[in-house]
Amino acid sequence: MIPLPSGIQVWLVTGHTDMRKGFGSLAGFVQERLKRDPFDGNLFIFRGRRGDLIKMIWHDGQGACLFTKRLERGRFIWPSVADGAVTISTAQMAYLIEGIDWRMPQKTWRPELVSRLANNDYDLPYQVICRRDHWDGATNQAIKG
Repeated sequence: MIPLPSGIQVWLVTGHTDMRKGFGSLAGFVQERLKRDPFDGNLFIFRGRRGDLIKMIWHDGQGACLFTKRLERGRFIWPSVADGAVTISTAQMAYLIEGIDWRMPQKTWRPELVSRLANNDYDLPYQVICRRDHWDGATNQAIKG
């Protein structure tokens, strides 16, 4: 993860961007089309047409930084606004970079039902029924505490 200073703004540049562009071209796009200063310390994220590649530009006060990430599987979740930019928090950016839906992150599983086990003399008298998505398709498995 990139160590970002507190108070930084993260901007998702909506639409599709030509991923052949480097820092200079992307910074020019920010300056001309978004009317923002690419050298003010904010981070700007661009996504390619296929959705599996993003580029991030950031000026850290000492120099220009260009980061690239390609997902092996899946696509980056992107706003559907046609033109402009959307600001997100650094926590949402961390989800985005990992390929997680940053709009509504969810845990991998959630307990659905807690019930008393009949004829149980153990220290943990409860059973939790959980929904888990396994590669074999099994769901609603009972997990004993």
